Amino acid sequence: MNNQETGSEKVRPTRFIPDLQKLLGDSPDIIYRYLEIQHHGAWIIYIEGLADPRPTLTAIQEEPMLRGDDPLAAPELFDLLMHHTITEGKVVVEDKLTTIIDLLLSGYTIIFLQGMDKALSINTGSLKQRDVQEAASQSVVRGPREGFTESLRDNIALVRRRVKNQALRIKSFKLGEETGTETAVMYLEGTAPQETVAEVLKKLEGIKLDVVLEGNAIEEMIQDEHYSPFPTVYNSERPDVIASGVLEGRIAIFVDGTPFVLMVPALFMQFFQSSEDYSQRGDFGSVVRLLRYICFALSLLTPSFYIAVTTFHQEMIPTNLLISLIGQREGVPFPAFVEALMMEVTFEILREAGIRLPKSVGQSVSIVGTIVIGQAAVEAGFVSAAMVIVVSITAISNFAVPAFNMAISIRMLRFVIMALAASFGLYGMIIALIMLALHLCQLESVGVPYMTSFAPFRIRYQKDTFVRLSRPFVRRLSKRGGRG
Repeated sequence: MNNQETGSEKVRPTRFIPDLQKLLGDSPDIIYRYLEIQHHGAWIIYIEGLADPRPTLTAIQEEPMLRGDDPLAAPELFDLLMHHTITEGKVVVEDKLTTIIDLLLSGYTIIFLQGMDKALSINTGSLKQRDVQEAASQSVVRGPREGFTESLRDNIALVRRRVKNQALRIKSFKLGEETGTETAVMYLEGTAPQETVAEVLKKLEGIKLDVVLEGNAIEEMIQDEHYSPFPTVYNSERPDVIASGVLEGRIAIFVDGTPFVLMVPALFMQFFQSSEDYSQRGDFGSVVRLLRYICFALSLLTPSFYIAVTTFHQEMIPTNLLISLIGQREGVPFPAFVEALMMEVTFEILREAGIRLPKSVGQSVSIVGTIVIGQAAVEAGFVSAAMVIVVSITAISNFAVPAFNMAISIRMLRFVIMALAASFGLYGMIIALIMLALHLCQLESVGVPYMTSFAPFRIRYQKDTFVRLSRPFVRRLSKRGGRG
């Protein structure tokens, strides 16, 4: 009989331990402890490091009803342990070996009583987790400091603490044939559209992967458009961001083992919003958000515009500036496109190296490397000083985009638009922008148009898009709309 056939069988009292050992192997961290409880043989099985059986063993040892002289039958003893003795943790009764093994690998302690064809499974998980700390990838000046951890239960609790609503619903899954990764879907019933919830649940149930270790595996499987450079699934390390999204009717997807929570539907405008916008006054938040949209345009188009103007449209440049640029480029042997390409690639290498290096030296290497290489390249005549300024503005603008995955999309698209600008000038840039607008308008995130609030444009939807109107002003608008 093979392992799969053995695992699908029900518990056989005379073969329980041998079957478990055959399926799990002779691993030293799987503890099989034999005890006698009221003259009945019992096995306590747990995985060292994942489960802590001490509370369960202490409860059995201190149970007064087990010290009597009158022996209990096996079924009576089993019921006593389940209903009276074991009071800590969730207790599950199982008679399938496959389910028992899944529970054992999830941190449960298994108690098998000889004479019974089923086992008690007690949730005694004790795996050490990272404490709740400040979110590293989405820092703010003002606002909550908590960030998610790698524990699914802790992450759900962090959001539940903020959303004290009886309509909050959570559905759990196990994804990954080999890993059995716990996954949970959270939404607010009555607020989240039922068709969107059904679509997300259908996509998750249809995932057939051997390994799921991180949220990106799920993100790639549920996104509507697999070949778009733009992200259609939002992710965040901040509980307050996920809580506000759930309250707005979005659906959160938690994956055990990662501090990033996915959220759908994701809209284009969402990637330019920060939780800090709602911790500041409306006018402050609006100015900063407008600045992010400007930085988006600068990061995407600045090198391309410089290439197009200096290569094809010199008549657009003021005479004094044109003379200065010509003087700077006099000894540069490369065309503007090659010059920009070299500088952009060099900066990307420095950025990646700064991320991979230890924190104590990473930032220093990035800053010193950028300054030294830029200065040396200008003095050697490989690039002009104006190109260094253009690339610097582009890089700094890219850092102003709050969502890291949107910033990566901008970096990829920048090279495509640079090539079109080098080939056709401003006409190439216009063609690229038209294609970009068409692509964005046909994108969807779990059936919701990606450019909602922008296209089609509706005035009543602009309370929290380009700007964030103050709460009193939004309330007055709502009252006027109600009377109208």
